[in-house]
Amino acid sequence: TAAAFQDILNVLRRRYPLVQVILSPTMVQGAEAPAQIISALDHLNMFTDVDVIIMARGGGSIEDLWAFNDERVARAVAASHIPVVTGVGHETDFTIVDFVSDQRAPTPSAAAELVTPDKRDILERLGRTTEMLDGLTYDVILSRRTKLERVQAKMTYISPSNTIRISRQRVDDYNAR
Repeated sequence: TAAAFQDILNVLRRRYPLVQVILSPTMVQGAEAPAQIISALDHLNMFTDVDVIIMARGGGSIEDLWAFNDERVARAVAASHIPVVTGVGHETDFTIVDFVSDQRAPTPSAAAELVTPDKRDILERLGRTTEMLDGLTYDVILSRRTKLERVQAKMTYISPSNTIRISRQRVDDYNAR
């Protein structure tokens, strides 16, 4: 229900609706938050098909964001075998995890934008690729048709019926002489 999470989901749905999201919920502020953040990160690192982890939290005071300055959390982020993109706070907020993550985004929504392609770009590339393949297919068909016509012309020339026709014409010519 967190606003930052809903913002992330909205961006993901808009940009790349095929994305699958695994939520590892945790407290993000308070004395218990660092241990829970580490636990959530460890939990996500157990999956083999996770492409990226977004570590996000909406804005707040420096005290509210302090869990992301915890050395244990920073070490867990740095040790993650899955790339971690941080989107903690607002554009002006920096935490220690931002410096050890694989990529820092200025906001949770920006983190979602960084990790997903835009479906409009994909559709545009797909359209260009389709046009290119259509052109190549047309060229191949035209080339094969031309080759087939040449082979058919040769076959007509060297076919037994043509040889018989030519021989009959010779016989008719000899008879006429």
